[in-house]
Amino acid sequence: MNRQMRIQDIRQMFPALSKSIYGKPLVYFDNAATAQRLKSAVNKMESLAYESNANIHRAVHKLAAEATEEYESTRDAVKDYINAGSREEIIFTSGTTASINLVAFSLGEVLIHEGDEIIVSEEEHHSNIVPWQMLCQRKGASLKVLGVDDEGHLKVEELESLITERTKLVAVTHVSNVLGIVNPVKRIVSICHSRGCPILVDGAQGIVHERVDVQDLDCDFYAFSGHKIYAATGTGVLYGKKKWLEKMVPYQGGGEMIATVKFSGTTYAPLPGKFEAGTQNINAIPTLKPAIEFMKLLRDKELQDEIKMVKEYMERSFASLRITTYGVPRGTEPKVPLYSFTVEGAHHEDLALILDKMGVAVRSGQMCAEPIMDRFGVTGMVRVSLAPYNTMEEAEYFFKSLEKAISMLV
Repeated sequence: MNRQMRIQDIRQMFPALSKSIYGKPLVYFDNAATAQRLKSAVNKMESLAYESNANIHRAVHKLAAEATEEYESTRDAVKDYINAGSREEIIFTSGTTASINLVAFSLGEVLIHEGDEIIVSEEEHHSNIVPWQMLCQRKGASLKVLGVDDEGHLKVEELESLITERTKLVAVTHVSNVLGIVNPVKRIVSICHSRGCPILVDGAQGIVHERVDVQDLDCDFYAFSGHKIYAATGTGVLYGKKKWLEKMVPYQGGGEMIATVKFSGTTYAPLPGKFEAGTQNINAIPTLKPAIEFMKLLRDKELQDEIKMVKEYMERSFASLRITTYGVPRGTEPKVPLYSFTVEGAHHEDLALILDKMGVAVRSGQMCAEPIMDRFGVTGMVRVSLAPYNTMEEAEYFFKSLEKAISMLV
C-alpha cells in the first residue's frame, strides 16, 4: 500500500480530522494533550452504552455478564500489550493523574515516614510532582529534584549520589511532555534498584511512542492514560508489581473493593479489585481494546518509514528557523515528534491564536510543567505534537503558517 493510501486509511478512522476551522482544514498538532478519538473506540463505547449497559461483577443477568466480560477482557488486553506479569497487576483508573495519586496515597501510607525522601525530576508534569508534595507534607518527608541540563537531558549521572538511605521512591517521566526526549528509563530503574529504591514511571507520553514492556523495564509502577492512545477520556491504567500492590492499602473505600464488611471490621478484595472501588467507567474502559489494536497496526514498517519522513522534515524545518527549541537530542538519541519552542519578541499565546485562525491547533503556555519553564527562564512555550495521522502536507502547511504568524508579530 502506498503512503497516500496508508495515511488516508488511518485518517478515515478519525472523523474529527475532516473538521474545518474558520473555513480551513483542521491541522491537529496538539496530540500530546489529547489524541483524537478512534472511530472504533467511539463505536465500542456507544454499543456498550446501548446494548450491554449494566454494572459489572455483581449481577447474574446477561447484560451484567456481557459488561463484565468486556471490562475484564480489556484488562487481559492491557496486560498482554505492556507484558505485565499477571492481570492482577493491571489497575484501571481515570487516567495517569489518578494512577499516580493512587500510588502516592496507597504506597505512601505504608512506605513513607517522617524524614524520608522522594525524588522527582525537574521536567515532570505537575501530575508527577504535586501528589508527591502532598504526600511529603502529610508525612513530614522531603522532596528532592533530579536536574535537567541546558539541552533538556536528565542528569542521570547525578541520580546515584542523590539517592540516600532515606530515599524511599523515585518518580520520573518516560518522555517529557515538553522536551520530547525519550529518557533512559531502563538505566534509571537499574540505578534505583541497585540502591533498593522502587520507581514509578509516568508513561503518559511513553506509551504513545515507545514499545513498552514493563517486565523488561523492570519498573515498579507504570502509569498511562487512554485518551493519549486514541481511546476514550476518563480511562487510565496503573501497572504495579504484585509485591507492591499487595503491601499497599486501598486508596478508596466502597463497593467492589471489599471481601467482607462487618461493623467489627472490613476485609479487602484481592487484586485488582482492592483498588477499584465503586462503579467503574464501564462503557469507556473497554475502548482501550480497539485502541490497543490500532496501536499494533502502527507497527507496520512502511507506515513507520513515512512517519519518520514527516518527523525528519519537522526537525529540519525547525532547525532552519530563527527560533529557540527545547529538548535537543544527541546524535541518534530518540526523540518523539513533539517540539516546544519560543520566538523572541512574540508571546507564545499570540502565536498559538494566530495559528488557530489558520486552522492549526497547537498548545501554548506552561504545559502543566511550570518547573521546567522556570529552568529555561520562560513564562511559556508553543508545543507542536504529531500523531501517525498527521501528513507531510500538514507539516508543510504548518511551517508556512508559522512563518506568517512570526512575521505578523516580530
